[in-house]
Amino acid sequence: MLRLTSRARAALYDLADDDRGDVPGWVLITLMTAGLVVVIWALAGPALADLFEQAIARVSGL
Repeated sequence: MLRLTSRARAALYDLADDDRGDVPGWVLITLMTAGLVVVIWALAGPALADLFEQAIARVSGL
């Protein structure tokens, strides 16, 4: 029984050690996603604003 408890504890410690390297990966993914949003918004922003203005003009009849 003591041996099983020791193995379970060792397995939990191994799992805890494996997650430490994940944080920089998530930070990189978050920064890359934010960068892509900024680039896409910069490229498509004026076209989307024009499309929105046209839609509002059609709905309001101006």
